Amino acid sequence: MSAQVHVLIVEDEPKIAALLGEYFGIAGWRSSVLDSGARVAGWIREYEPDAVVLDVLLPVQNGFDICREVRAFSNVPILMLTARVEEIDRLLGLELGADDYICKPFSPREVVARVRAVLRRTAAPALGEAALSEAAPRAPSIEFDDEAFEARCEGQGLGLTRVEFRLLRKLLERPGRVLSRTQLLDALYEDYRIVSDRTVDSHVKNLRRKLQAHGVDGVASVYGVGYRFEMPVDEQ
Repeated sequence: MSAQVHVLIVEDEPKIAALLGEYFGIAGWRSSVLDSGARVAGWIREYEPDAVVLDVLLPVQNGFDICREVRAFSNVPILMLTARVEEIDRLLGLELGADDYICKPFSPREVVARVRAVLRRTAAPALGEAALSEAAPRAPSIEFDDEAFEARCEGQGLGLTRVEFRLLRKLLERPGRVLSRTQLLDALYEDYRIVSDRTVDSHVKNLRRKLQAHGVDGVASVYGVGYRFEMPVDEQ
């Protein structure tokens, strides 16, 4: 029986940590979060995660020092996150024993793919192929009834509110196109009421949950920009 992948996220920006945790969850993995470098080494000793996604700029202790400390007792795969793109930082991180290096801003799907690739190289026998296999994407068949404000996925009603209906319709007008929160807000409310960006995030969260209940994972977050609907391509 394969084990469930456990990833430690060390990131002091709550939105980034939550986004990564959400996408690791979609991959079928579990994750834990630390927002400071102070307890990372001790935590890894105690809980032995399968991989660590480690931000470089952290309170108390930076990612480079943490990587050096962890490498003294563990070979756990470490993927470093940073907004510092200078080549010296890349080399320094890798020389300290990091397995990969990811620069911000990044796609959370790319981070999942990079973690999966590192685990295939380092831990596949212990975890089992099933734990690392990527779920086969499928293109959803979604129909809209504009008069009733109802959306159906392969014949089954999604139970969307009117706002969620408009949100999904807008995202599916041009799959793959990134829409800002402002663009989505303009499409959601006919009276152009003033609401915050967090309102869009809340509606997206609810829409994503309802789609995932029908086996559809298509609403992708683009960090710092907005959202897009990623339509998978069926393999022949």
